[in-house]
Amino acid sequence: MRASLNNSKTSAASLRYALKQKWHVMNAVMLRDLRTRFFDHGLGFLLVPLYPLVHMVILLTIYTFTGRQAPFGESLNVFFVTGLIPTMLFMYVSRFMSMSLVLNKPMLAFPVVRMLDIMAARVILEIVGAALTLMLITIILLLLGDDPFPYDWEQAVYAYLATLLLAIGVGTIVGVLVMFANFMTTVYALFLVTVYIGSGTLFVASTLPDQIAIPLSWNPVLQSVEWMRTAYFETYSDKLISKTYLIGFGVTSLFIGLTLERVLRMRLLEG
Repeated sequence: MRASLNNSKTSAASLRYALKQKWHVMNAVMLRDLRTRFFDHGLGFLLVPLYPLVHMVILLTIYTFTGRQAPFGESLNVFFVTGLIPTMLFMYVSRFMSMSLVLNKPMLAFPVVRMLDIMAARVILEIVGAALTLMLITIILLLLGDDPFPYDWEQAVYAYLATLLLAIGVGTIVGVLVMFANFMTTVYALFLVTVYIGSGTLFVASTLPDQIAIPLSWNPVLQSVEWMRTAYFETYSDKLISKTYLIGFGVTSLFIGLTLERVLRMRLLEG
């Protein structure tokens, strides 16, 4: 009995040590990531939320000065933000995730650092950056006199988290591919332009003819945009939304990305 108790204590101590060591590794990776990406200074991380934020502000300014009316709802700003938030979340998080391994490859020279540590550290940074972007755009809308809050908070949070899952999953796949061929970074950046155009950010997809709307609905980012808008606008049509499809796409992408990393790990390290 005493031996069993001692073994359980030893196991618990070993687990705590392993978790502590893993946290130190990820912390080191995040600190290096911050410095190498942002002017060799941690404060450069403030640029992370500024990229998508500036993107949103420029678009909103253009549409305001051109006198464009809101395709749905009363506020032009809120309509476009409900499309831009999930779209920018996917584009920026997945793109930076895709570069996580190749930018931090020197860290793999340390035996204690695994590729999963690098990807997990990047996930944490991107989640923090996305949260800062969301907070800043909310403040801007409040200052402009708009109401930035959804009528259905639960569905808005679910849509946001589903989009984040999608971005991490797709970014993981592309990150592994980039380790084999750096030009995949450019290919993916160009592909994101297509995703953006077909995401429904700038239009109401459900009002298009079925011959156009249904093929567009295969784009999981459009699913994110439509889901988010149903959380903001009570009468917004949900005919194109398949929450199972979006979540399934994200889970499958993450599974494929992690499987590729596991199967090709040795080749990635050698290459």
